[in-house]
Amino acid sequence: PPAMSRRVVRQSKFRHVFGQPVKADQMYEDIRVSKVTWDSSFCAVNPKFVAIIVEAGGGGAFIVLPLAKTGRVDKNHPLVTGHTAPVLDIDWCPHNDNVIASASEDTTVMVWQIPDYVPVRNLTEPVVTLEGHSKRVGIIAWHPTARNVLLSAGSDNLVILWNVGTGEMLLALTDIHSDLIYNVGWNRNGSLLVTTCKDKRVRVIDPRKRQVVAEKARPHDGARPIRAIFVADGKIFTTGFSRMSERQLGLWDLNNFEEPIALQEMDTSNGVLLPFYDADSSIVYLCGKGDSSIRYFEITDEAPYVHYLSTYSSKEPQRGMGFMPKRGLDVSKCEIASRFFKLHERKCEPIVMTVPRKSDLFQDDLYPDTPGPEPALEADEWLAGKDAEPVLISLRDGYVPLKNRELKVVKKNILDTRPPPGSRRSQSGSDTNISRPALEELLEEIRALKETVQAHEKRICDLENKLGQFSNGTE
Repeated sequence: PPAMSRRVVRQSKFRHVFGQPVKADQMYEDIRVSKVTWDSSFCAVNPKFVAIIVEAGGGGAFIVLPLAKTGRVDKNHPLVTGHTAPVLDIDWCPHNDNVIASASEDTTVMVWQIPDYVPVRNLTEPVVTLEGHSKRVGIIAWHPTARNVLLSAGSDNLVILWNVGTGEMLLALTDIHSDLIYNVGWNRNGSLLVTTCKDKRVRVIDPRKRQVVAEKARPHDGARPIRAIFVADGKIFTTGFSRMSERQLGLWDLNNFEEPIALQEMDTSNGVLLPFYDADSSIVYLCGKGDSSIRYFEITDEAPYVHYLSTYSSKEPQRGMGFMPKRGLDVSKCEIASRFFKLHERKCEPIVMTVPRKSDLFQDDLYPDTPGPEPALEADEWLAGKDAEPVLISLRDGYVPLKNRELKVVKKNILDTRPPPGSRRSQSGSDTNISRPALEELLEEIRALKETVQAHEKRICDLENKLGQFSNGTE
């Protein structure tokens, strides 16, 4: 055919995605965003809440606001303040919109139950504290399809998987990373992990076999941090720096990790690019810390595979960024592609990514069925080797968040559990004067009493909150 008939412009329904900041009264103002130097997003959002890591004297804290509570945030608004050192990362549970995990410099991970009403005082008691790291914990990520499975990664170069429902460590990936872990991401069904590390390697790990199944040394030649995420069809998308300190993005195929499918230079800014991926539209959004723009690219099966779409530019640099899961979007406005929550020094500004459409009807091509709040597996099924794709829901009638569901942590009876292999506990109880069963019975009784006290304290707190609501005239 004559060259003239070739389509010069690539057809894509996402070619015209553009970002719009919300009106001033739709922002969250007067928030002291954390100044910690750490490359996490500092913000986590879901269909009910926006959570932001904040400055906290002498400890670590984050603030949780109901999505609708825009405008000025009361300076006495309660915080979540259980950590004794700065909070470095937060992540909402994908299967329970009232549960959030936080990771801290104090070496612990805490899991919190956030009530649907705004509490009167700071939340200081996590549902469970997960202790297993020996240095600060900078990364947490919930498993996408298995209930209560949470991953954490620390500066001890360890990746640990937890069952939050029992408060137990499921498994630890100990001898895989020789240096600081920069980021960790799950694939869509949670069967594999991708990690990036200061040793300049990207690793794909089967966590249940504790094996590296593919790895790539120096996907980007520069010395600065690399980040990696899974995109469709098991491919991996990376951001990093060239030898000349230009920011780069790369797309890789696990089956042939040597050569990139695509490698593009972008600019010479030095902020680490945080990639956010929307699987439904196959768009990757790149938000650099300290940048004032969000760039986005569509990933397809045809060359050049990573297609630049556009850039949302603003005047103010971002301190962090939250990314709303699809079920938290307002589909009735029909133009929505995704929503970002951009952190400034003192506020959080929602940015709506839109695809203009003339019709008000539900646009099913923009909204394929998307992961819903039901887990596809239980923790022990996943640990035993089972995999399952996310349980999808339709957004045709909009998603209505579920009522508060309580996370119950049932610690296994310590009488039934043998010490984990390699634990420091002496294997024979003969070197102690008191018999082991008697000792464990005492411990069990102490623990049960403590739990009863905690339950009473929680009940008192709940009743006081109710009282506060009555006196505020909110009920």
